[in-house]
Parts: sequence; structure tokens; C-alpha cells
Amino acid sequence: MAKTNRNSSIKPAELSNPGLLILDMVNCFDFEGAGDLEPAARAAAKCVHRLRAAFRERGWPVIYVNDNFGEWHSEASSLVARALEERNPVTELLKPGPSDYFIIKPQFSGFYATNLPVLLPQLGVSKLVLSGIATDICVLFTAADAHMREYDLWVPRDAVAAESEERGRWALEIMAQSMSAQTSATSDLTIDEWLNSLKR
Repeated sequence: MAKTNRNSSIKPAELSNPGLLILDMVNCFDFEGAGDLEPAARAAAKCVHRLRAAFRERGWPVIYVNDNFGEWHSEASSLVARALEERNPVTELLKPGPSDYFIIKPQFSGFYATNLPVLLPQLGVSKLVLSGIATDICVLFTAADAHMREYDLWVPRDAVAAESEERGRWALEIMAQSMSAQTSATSDLTIDEWLNSLKR
């Protein structure tokens, strides 16, 4: 986990903050199926960029959760540098900043064999906005683990991407029906509206 400017005043018991998870958007798109996924990821990146700006403005945690792409000796800065070498517009738009957290995951779920389950309570996070790729793989598995840990979930359909629209819709339906996730697009729901809906 990489991070600077950590707010030490946050106590684990203060579970009221939303957190933004950005999944696998630091990416070279050099894997099988990337040609189908990358255009959708570029569109989603614009929505993620706006979400990230809103979270940063309010001082809420922005957490990158990224695959190591089989590079077991890599750290966050190396993964970012490698992706930027490819001049990929997704990573260029969403390059992590010094106030963001960065967690490297070895498998599909952001919770599996990472310190995310420890970090979120330390940041006072009880609600999660999931964004990134791919909707039907890493986003879906992370949402399932978050649901089992009783996090409130919003997975904005315009802030995630899959290799096909059909697989993306299928995954969003599962998250909505089986994990009680909100899946409205950011164009249809604001952060404040989502948070207020959780209080009812």
C-alpha cells in the first residue's frame, strides 16, 4: 500500500466515510481481449475521473486496487510507470496522486490476500463506490467480497467496463439483485443522493 499525507485523526470506530475503489485502471491493455475492453475503459475513465475529483474535494479516500500483472517484484510506482510508457489514455487520465492509496492485488478480488480489509476500517469507510475493469471479473468479485463484509455498494454502470455490453449487464444485474448494489449511472445519481438513500 502506497500513500502520503495520511490523516492520522481518523479512528477505526468512525465508520461513516464513503471510499472510492478504482480497479485495474493502471493498465497497459496488452492482454487477450484488451482490444474489446479498452474502448469501453476509456469511456468509463472519464466518469471515474469525475468521481475521483469529487472524492478528493471532500477529503474522502481514493483507493487504487490494481493487479500486479504477474510482476511479483513490482511496486505501485513501477506499475504506473510501465503503464505510462505505453501512452495509454486511461492511465494518463487516472494516474494516482500523492493523496491516493494504492494496493496491489494478486487475484480478481481487491480483498483477497491484500490489506484492503484492514485499511478500510482505519479510514472510517463503511460505504464503497466501485469503479474500473472488468465489470464481470474483478469488479464483480470485489463487490461480492465487499457485500459479505456488509459494505453499502454503488457500482455506477458508466464508471465500469467489460469486454462486451452483454457481460457487463449480466454482472451488474448480479450485483444489484444478489448484493443489494446500486448500479445507476453517475448521470442519473449523485453521490449525495446515494448517501441520502442509505439513511432512509
